[in-house]
Amino acid sequence: MFFQKTIKSKIILSGVGIHTGKKINLRLIPSQRDTGIVFYRKDKEFPIKAKLPFVVDTSFATTIGIDGIKIRTVEHLLATLHAFGITNLIIEIDGSEVPVMDGSATDFARAILKAGIAKQGKTIPLLKITKPVFYEESHSKIIAKPYKGFKITYKIFYEHPLIKEQLLTLDINEQNFLKEIAPARTFGFLKDIQYLLKNGFAYGCSLHNALVLDEKGVIGENLRFKDEFVRHKILDAIGDLYLFGFPLQGHFIFEKGGHTSHVNFLKMLIESSCYELKEKQYFNFELSAQVV
Repeated sequence: MFFQKTIKSKIILSGVGIHTGKKINLRLIPSQRDTGIVFYRKDKEFPIKAKLPFVVDTSFATTIGIDGIKIRTVEHLLATLHAFGITNLIIEIDGSEVPVMDGSATDFARAILKAGIAKQGKTIPLLKITKPVFYEESHSKIIAKPYKGFKITYKIFYEHPLIKEQLLTLDINEQNFLKEIAPARTFGFLKDIQYLLKNGFAYGCSLHNALVLDEKGVIGENLRFKDEFVRHKILDAIGDLYLFGFPLQGHFIFEKGGHTSHVNFLKMLIESSCYELKEKQYFNFELSAQVV
């Protein structure tokens, strides 16, 4: 049985968007039961649900939006909420992208733990994988299997001497996330920078908020883990999986995945008969008076 949760007190954070390059202010506001996770564009006075139907782009980040109003790079914050079991929250933001902080989820995790987590006295249904389901596209493969818990296995391969093949399996809970996954930073390759800039990405990318790799290794930074790259992929997957809006029970196995394959897998799974959700309904997303 999982209880709905929110945070005990308001959280204020600020940082730079890794793609927009703009400074962004973020407020996490406690919310009442059955609210769900709602982003609120303060500059547009517009709410956007953190739900699969509202994903509008998966190029180099997960972007949600409605009618041209978007919020990019939601995955690291959503991963933290997922791992900590936060089900109800208003995320007030004054720009079009969640700040990247240091490229990991550590700042989000520490801020939430400092604010405290409040159990709300009402349960939330689990989305349980009941039989194996397989998804494949291009070079990506994703499998979900029944499992009494929430486990992720991720395998990546890059033609780079520092990465090559990395594989990690981890049961996801608050403690493991905080220690093993949250500190893992986003990464990219120096050879791709000009392409990214030309296409409207990575304007805020720096050696302070991303692991940048040249032909030999990471420029100017030490790795926090030898396999930090696959750990960050798990971070992304935890965030993208929370677009279901419910806690998950199952073993999710990814091979060479990314935001696009994550989201396409979710779309296929939600239309399948391979899961059980006792209450097949979405939360009520009316904004409360707490949004100011």
